[in-house]
Amino acid sequence: MSEPYDPVSPPVALTIAGSDSGSGAGIQADLKAMTTHGVFGTTVVTATTAQNTRGVHDVTPLSADHVAAQYDAVVDDFAPRAVKTGMLATREVVEAVTGRLGGFPGPVVVDPVMVAATGDRLLSAAAEAAYDDLVAAATLVTPNADEAAVLVDDAVETPADAAAAGRTLVDRGADAALVKGGHLDDADGRGASGEGTVVDTLVIGGGGGDDPRVRRIENPRVDTDATHGSGCVLSSSIVARLARGEPLEAAVVAAVDGMGEAIRRGYDVGTGPGAVNPTVMDVIDGRAGDDP
Repeated sequence: MSEPYDPVSPPVALTIAGSDSGSGAGIQADLKAMTTHGVFGTTVVTATTAQNTRGVHDVTPLSADHVAAQYDAVVDDFAPRAVKTGMLATREVVEAVTGRLGGFPGPVVVDPVMVAATGDRLLSAAAEAAYDDLVAAATLVTPNADEAAVLVDDAVETPADAAAAGRTLVDRGADAALVKGGHLDDADGRGASGEGTVVDTLVIGGGGGDDPRVRRIENPRVDTDATHGSGCVLSSSIVARLARGEPLEAAVVAAVDGMGEAIRRGYDVGTGPGAVNPTVMDVIDGRAGDDP
C-alpha cells in the first residue's frame, strides 16, 4: 500500500550570491540558514569561488545576462517573499541585480560582500562604486565596519561611527541599516559595551521627515576567529524571518541574538578557521514547513 502524499508549503526566499566551494559562506551558508528558519531557499549564483578555510584561491564571476536569466527563472515559477544579495563580484552584475530588484514587491536585504574574513577582496573597485543604487533600493543593508567605511567613504571604528554610517546609508535611500560590530573597537564609553562585548548598530529611517532611530544590540563576544560565513548567515536569517512575515526590527534583533550560538558552536572543519553553524540558531517562531 502506497503512502499518501503529505507536502509542506513553507514560505520562499531568494538569495543572490556567490558559491563557496568550502561551503561555509555564500549560497551554501544561505541555504542552511534559510532551512533552519523554516524557509525554502531559492538561488541565483553570481560567481563561483575556489576557496577553503585558509582563503580564496580563485573567483570566476558569471555573466550579468546569466545572472538575470536565473532570477527570471526563479520568480517565474516561485513567489519569493523576500530576497537577499551577497557577493555580486562585478559592476555589470550589481547593475543587473539592481535593475531586477527595482520591481521586487517584498523586502530586499543587501549584504554588501566586499572582503572575505580572510582579507581577500571579493568585489572589484568598479562594482563597489555601482552599489549606490542598490543601497537605495534596500529594505535593509548589512555592512560590517570595513564595508560601511567603503560605502560612506569614512572611517568606521567605534559604535558611534557605526551609527553615523548607518544614518548616511538611510539618508541615501535604504529603509534601514545594520552596521555589524564584530570588527569594531568594543569600548566607546557608552552603555554596557566594553571588552568582550559586540555592539551591532541598527538605524531605522523615520519616514515622513522624522530623524532615523538608532538601536544598539549588545551581545557577549565569543573568543574565536572562526567566523567564516557569519555575515551570510546573519543576512539570510534576517531575510528568512522577513519571508515568514516578521517585522523588520524584530527579525534583525532575533537574528543578531542567534548569531552568538552559531559562532560559539561553529563547525571545526578544515585546517584554517572554521565556519559558523546556522543549524544551532534558536528559532522560536517557526520550523521547516510551518507557514508564518
